[in-house]
Amino acid sequence: MKKAGILNRQLSGALAELGHTDQVLVCDAGMPIPDGPRVVDLAFRAGVPSFAEVLDGLLAELVVEGATAADEVRGANPAAAALLSGHFDGLAYVPHERLKELSAGARLVVRTGEARPYANVLLRCGVFF
Repeated sequence: MKKAGILNRQLSGALAELGHTDQVLVCDAGMPIPDGPRVVDLAFRAGVPSFAEVLDGLLAELVVEGATAADEVRGANPAAAALLSGHFDGLAYVPHERLKELSAGARLVVRTGEARPYANVLLRCGVFF
């Protein structure tokens, strides 16, 4: 049994399969999930687990070389916007409809219980060396 890090077996296993340039969508409970990517649904109740909790846990285990969020997050969800800008210096913004299109290319989708709008980010995996 693991003693630290992400304990969810499906999520831990999915993270171990990721490689350089693979994409991971971390999304709120309302984001449409495209057909194709592997999905780990962590949503339990509205707000549980939060987008911030899941994102922080993922960032502790992943190398991320880029991230993309919906431009609408800045106006509709200032807390998520601040969280994202605090984690990613070169955060790219696209219209929400474009983010939904881009998410179809994700290898993994991690759905949170977040119930505030536009709490979504598409991560691009990097390498540790």
